[in-house]
Amino acid sequence: MILIDYRDSRPIYEQVVDKFRLLILKGVLNKDDKMPSVRSLAMELSINPNTIQRAYNELERQGCIYTVKGRGNFISDPESLKEEYRREIFEKLDDVCDLADRAGVGTKELTDHIEDRSKTDGCGSDERDENTSDEEAGSGAAVSEAGNGSDKGDKDNGTDTGKEGEQS
Repeated sequence: MILIDYRDSRPIYEQVVDKFRLLILKGVLNKDDKMPSVRSLAMELSINPNTIQRAYNELERQGCIYTVKGRGNFISDPESLKEEYRREIFEKLDDVCDLADRAGVGTKELTDHIEDRSKTDGCGSDERDENTSDEEAGSGAAVSEAGNGSDKGDKDNGTDTGKEGEQS
């Protein structure tokens, strides 16, 4: 589910937007899945419903979700979001390549570093993606059931009730 970090300097609505975007990217939330209602998610996270509404408005503006009047919010096609992230990644990679070229770091050294990193951290590893999606499947249930007022806080799969002031 979504875990709000009250020590994060970003506004809470931005954290909510980022968490939902990641859940969509990882395939935990799929096209046409119903989002939790504003009221139920606000209660579950113990934050103001206006904050959740602002996050949902931003997600809709970004094309991540769409609203059906009287029915709720639903996940849009995740492929456009994935394509946007790919573009961002390759733009950043272009910047890294330019910087490496100016610093005299060769292509072989860069690719070796990426391959080493994928073995240890899972940077872009297909193997890690498969494992992540299996583990994240439990988180998807927590998100989809959030609309039903279900409390699925679980530290093991990265979820929490998000209540302010609780210490782990």
